[in-house]
Amino acid sequence: MLDPRLLRAFVGIVEAGSFTRAADRLNMTQSTISQQIARLEEAVGHPLIERAARPVLPTAQGERLLGYARRILALQSEAALVLGDPSGSSAIRIGLPEDIFNPVTCTMFRHFTRRFPEIRLDVTVGLSRDLTRRYRAAELDMVVVKEPKASADCRAAFEEPMAWFESAVLPRDWGDTVPLVTFPPGGLYRDAMFERIERERKRWHVAFSGNSLHSVLLGVEGALGITLLPVSATLDARVRRCEMFGTEPALQAALYAWETAGPIGELVTGLTGVLARRSGS
Repeated sequence: MLDPRLLRAFVGIVEAGSFTRAADRLNMTQSTISQQIARLEEAVGHPLIERAARPVLPTAQGERLLGYARRILALQSEAALVLGDPSGSSAIRIGLPEDIFNPVTCTMFRHFTRRFPEIRLDVTVGLSRDLTRRYRAAELDMVVVKEPKASADCRAAFEEPMAWFESAVLPRDWGDTVPLVTFPPGGLYRDAMFERIERERKRWHVAFSGNSLHSVLLGVEGALGITLLPVSATLDARVRRCEMFGTEPALQAALYAWETAGPIGELVTGLTGVLARRSGS
């Protein structure tokens, strides 16, 4: 491995054209810089400087090394700068359902990162059941999940009203077999839909399955079928309540965190505020 100190001496000599001027620029004695270039030449096995030239010039092997030496020194400086900057040096891992990751949440996160620039927020958006599993496995530091009933160790929980929705722009008679617009298997809302429609003894089929809230809402807006969603997730969508099944039990939007001290406590407070505003509390 080439010692960066020796490379710096080599580059300094070439750029100054003189051992004496290079020593002055690098705050060394001439004997020290001469010893360093000699050690570098010994390490690479080739003369690197034409000492008899005026100004001194690199040898052919020196010219080949010069570009690499400059790149190595530049990377060393860049690494030192990055390691000396605490920004993003620690992480808080957060899991959120898609409809909770919204402009209000992003604004809260932005204010947090300005206040704590040394902390990086690693946010995962996913299904509540998967987020719960990862939180219990300590893969996430904090989660917001939707569930029928919050567990005793939640930090905060708010009611999440649910309803059935259909297109507001393309009315449709659903007939004897009801088409459903759903999330993929494993989604909490999907299973709740199937359970309710089975209780109602309705015939049904999955007409469209979307892997995001945006795609599910587009499917409903386009009258591909009806769906079950949190009321707060549909506020800007071109959908309306579908009265086929009447009311639906509310879910809980629950916040879990392994700790509440220090900066993570501020995130708990911020997310609690987001959930409270969503529920109208």
